[in-house]
Amino acid sequence: MHRRTYLRSVAATGAVVSAAGCLGSFGDSNPNVALGEPDREVSSSDLPYPAWGQKIPNVTIPAPLENRTVSLREVETPSVLTFFYTHCKTICPVLISTLRNVQTHASQNGYENDVTFLPVTFDPKRDDAEQLQAYAEKMNVDLSVGDWDFLRPESKSRAKSVITDEFGVHFEPTKQQSKDKYMFTHSALIILVNGEGYVERAYRGKSPKQQQIIDDLETVRK
Repeated sequence: MHRRTYLRSVAATGAVVSAAGCLGSFGDSNPNVALGEPDREVSSSDLPYPAWGQKIPNVTIPAPLENRTVSLREVETPSVLTFFYTHCKTICPVLISTLRNVQTHASQNGYENDVTFLPVTFDPKRDDAEQLQAYAEKMNVDLSVGDWDFLRPESKSRAKSVITDEFGVHFEPTKQQSKDKYMFTHSALIILVNGEGYVERAYRGKSPKQQQIIDDLETVRK
């Protein structure tokens, strides 16, 4: 099933697909990951987004605040990714706050240099370097702590290609009230990737459990 098609209804309705289910038929042995296979009814290959045991998409995205690019498969530490836009009033602040809180835990517990945070915007038209810097300040993200890079695809078409086609995150602009006051309906996803570029966990839904991410990250770091 194509990732774009699978998540279209989720983005439009705001519904969340449950991950509950039975693990036994798929097994949990994979030498590329530290975490066992999550309890669910489908295998990773049947999901629209990169999931447990799969390699992260081989994409390179600009990091405008650092004036460089980031190749996702070349990140050598465990990384936490999400997808957002700065004008969002609903789920995006929750996703960014979750990453920030995990970053704070890392800083307070001495592993801030052992994890990379990579939020990717799907609104490159408005989310330029100046806007992303202002958003970091608004969300109390300390860009001087550890490795946090806001990533910004070069164009609207590139955002679709990377975020929807590669990562299975559908986003759709709402009816514009004016030229620059559009919003998006979109699905919510956080991905934990190990230092070898393999997905350890994909967290779906509007209320990500940051303690679970912290616990999973501890296992992956070890």
